[in-house]
Amino acid sequence: MDVLGACRVFVRVGERGSFTLGAEAAGVPQPVASRRIAALEKHLGGPLFDRTGRRAVLTPFGRDLLPSAKRLVELADALECDAEQARLRPLPFAVPELCPVRRLAELDAAARELGMVLGFRGADPAGRAELLGAQEVRLALAAVPPDGATWTVPLGVAGTARTGTRPLRIETLRPRQPRRAFRRIWIQPEDDLPHIRDHLEQLGHRAALLPAQITVAGSLAAAVAETLRTDALLLCSAAQAGELGLHWRPLACAPVARGYQLRGAGGGAEARRANAGLWEPIARCLGVPDGQGEGI
Repeated sequence: MDVLGACRVFVRVGERGSFTLGAEAAGVPQPVASRRIAALEKHLGGPLFDRTGRRAVLTPFGRDLLPSAKRLVELADALECDAEQARLRPLPFAVPELCPVRRLAELDAAARELGMVLGFRGADPAGRAELLGAQEVRLALAAVPPDGATWTVPLGVAGTARTGTRPLRIETLRPRQPRRAFRRIWIQPEDDLPHIRDHLEQLGHRAALLPAQITVAGSLAAAVAETLRTDALLLCSAAQAGELGLHWRPLACAPVARGYQLRGAGGGAEARRANAGLWEPIARCLGVPDGQGEGI
């Protein structure tokens, strides 16, 4: 039998001295309340109410058991309240610092439809790996080479000048004279990774660029500041260039791209669930181009 459900009715009827009022307070029809009380009496081995009068009067046996029944109901209510709070507790999720706030809000809204509440922590690639390794977060978007990625974001260069949308040939940045001022390509911290940085430096070496022309910035803000202050270029995605108000061009060379995988702490069940239900809003957060099909 449903002991908890019967105890709820027992407590409400005992408090109000009426089967009708007690059933209403318990949220069940009066005949159901009567059946639950009868089943509880059979289960406990004694009558809980004296039914000879018009009111539901507790028997001595009922008076002795009512405090215990109240504690059981209160504990059950506390358990349900704790469960609700646990469901609403944010799931710590390490994401790239460059994710736009609006896109993160859309991701959180989509996650809530799946019964997940996300708590975002922005960090660079190394920081995200450290947070996940220390289990300070439950989910993290790990930066990986594109060939093993779930999400891939093509990179190009962006600057303040309108130069059209034709791919940039990196050799056109080669200084014409030894002492002539040269244009830099700034790499932001999110892209300070071997599969991006080393690849771009190799392209620069083949194009006879000066080593200083490809530089890693200390922060995204610093990289953007240099791009705004000079005629430098920022390595970024088309979506990020649009958010920053810069004009973006692809590179006319071997593709340079970010890659991401969603990783989870423990057994990774949360990551698998998010991968299955949140591929698209995560893609928008990362700046994956429209039309790129769902990954693995």
